[in-house]
Amino acid sequence: MTAGHPSGTIVLAAFQPDPELFRRQLGSLQAQTVQDWTCVISVDGERAPVAALVDEITGGDERFVVIGDDRRRGFYGNFEQALGAVPADAAWVTLADQDDHWYPHKLETLLPLLADHSMVSGQARLVTYPGGVELGVTDRADHGAASTVLINQFTGSLCVFERALLDDALPFPHPPSRVATHDHWLAVVAGARGGTAIVDEVVQDYVQHDANVYGDPSRTGDAGVLAPLRNALRLAERVEGSRSPLAVVRMTFWTYVGWRQLMVDALAARRAPEWTPAPPLAGGFGGTRSYRKLNAQLGIAVAQGVISSRYAWGYRASWFAGVLIGGRGRVERAVAGVTPDRRP
Repeated sequence: MTAGHPSGTIVLAAFQPDPELFRRQLGSLQAQTVQDWTCVISVDGERAPVAALVDEITGGDERFVVIGDDRRRGFYGNFEQALGAVPADAAWVTLADQDDHWYPHKLETLLPLLADHSMVSGQARLVTYPGGVELGVTDRADHGAASTVLINQFTGSLCVFERALLDDALPFPHPPSRVATHDHWLAVVAGARGGTAIVDEVVQDYVQHDANVYGDPSRTGDAGVLAPLRNALRLAERVEGSRSPLAVVRMTFWTYVGWRQLMVDALAARRAPEWTPAPPLAGGFGGTRSYRKLNAQLGIAVAQGVISSRYAWGYRASWFAGVLIGGRGRVERAVAGVTPDRRP
């Protein structure tokens, strides 16, 4: 153990891991200069093959604990299950993907920053697999809590956060459409607690390949005002199983406005009375939001380079999609369905 760092938990969500990448990733965890941790590996699907692979790769390292009940939950539910297994006495938590590669100093670099923040993140080198071609380095930036709600800059595999954050983050809010991301929700919670920070140090390789659930979001370009519609059609077919007008409208609402209202309102319900959404959050994203305030925030975010004009048009379309389907009420019902004392 590196002196001065309390014990924590690495949370890794696994789904049919590629043996070569998995071996490299687990080896990079074992090579950390900070050694006082446990690693909870939550398996989405059949547990036994992954457990056997972990045991073989790590040489029976008892710090690695594999959990799972053979059910499929998807990546969002799998991370929720894994975080629910974090020991209560852990001081910090960090998330890991099964196919990346951590640099030995990653934990040593990020952990000291938790003295002043609830969540901290580094940068990553983007590398293709197979081939190992370097695509560049992430350029994530923390623009404050309201901007984090608008567009997430915190990729889970780059972050470390305080264990106490889970008191507000679990159980995860679940929208009635698969648009939720665990790292976005955790970053929003962190912003409401002790704040967030992103540093420039490159702390790992972020492997880009066809099996990524999400690639690096900072690599998406601005493809014009029709791009949100094409994206909505693609997601509606994949998630809703239909390209019908109603499916596209529902998908458009939950992808942008609905998911953000759900995060802000769920957090407000859990943190009350000690925390209420600041005016930029309530006015732009919560259940009492107004289009005028939202539109002003979108304009500022585009001018500052926080979001693209394409993203802003998609967000505006999502607002009007919510008007068509009674989106505010749908979110209110989703918030009411998740009580703070429920655990995954």
